[in-house]
Amino acid sequence: MTVWFALGLLVVAAATAAVARTFRIPIGWQPVVALARAALQLTIIALLLKGVLSAPATAAAFIALMLLTASTVAGGRIRAVPHGRRHAATGVVVGAGVALGTALALHLVPLDARHVIALSSIVIGNAMSASTLAGRRFAQDAAARRGEVEGWLALGATPRRAYDDILRAAVAESLLPNLDQTRATGLVTLPGAFVGALFAGAPPAEAARFQLVVLASIGLAMLVTALVVTLQAARSPHVFVE
Repeated sequence: MTVWFALGLLVVAAATAAVARTFRIPIGWQPVVALARAALQLTIIALLLKGVLSAPATAAAFIALMLLTASTVAGGRIRAVPHGRRHAATGVVVGAGVALGTALALHLVPLDARHVIALSSIVIGNAMSASTLAGRRFAQDAAARRGEVEGWLALGATPRRAYDDILRAAVAESLLPNLDQTRATGLVTLPGAFVGALFAGAPPAEAARFQLVVLASIGLAMLVTALVVTLQAARSPHVFVE
């Protein structure tokens, strides 16, 4: 059964790569490599979580590891932004920290290792996505509108003012996928947190409450992360180029 499962996953990932190759989408074998990496990482994490859940004091270290990994991944995606790695790390930590701190302070989820780690992993992952989306859109628009930015700077405007419209557009764009998913929850999609709670044996009402906490926390984390990343990028007098 395990061999058949692995082969099935390989077929799905290979089909993704094949379709992309057919239409000359430049992602190569990334779908296969990414899935293989995810399988390895999930196996390791599954083993680690046994110890973490049995020793809640280690939960903080596990969350710190997630933050470090998310910051590293997001930073690598926005290298076009000066000091992008630092901006990504700051954005992910601040965005996830604000959202998680708010949810836990309001006791929206039980304060036990299982719930805190589950909520943290989802929120940190989406903060990472917001950092990548906002940072890349900021860099692309800044390069495309270089003349406009240079005009503002020539008139004596601060970098923050010169990049203001670009910043706001980048933040708004980074939030759209989550807003669409939130609006469609229950009608188009059954989110992972809801389904996972059901599979774990939670009553549907309890699963729904946890999912709502997740959605609210993701929204706050993504907004704060995107703002932190773009506000930092907008302080630089550097003029972006293609």
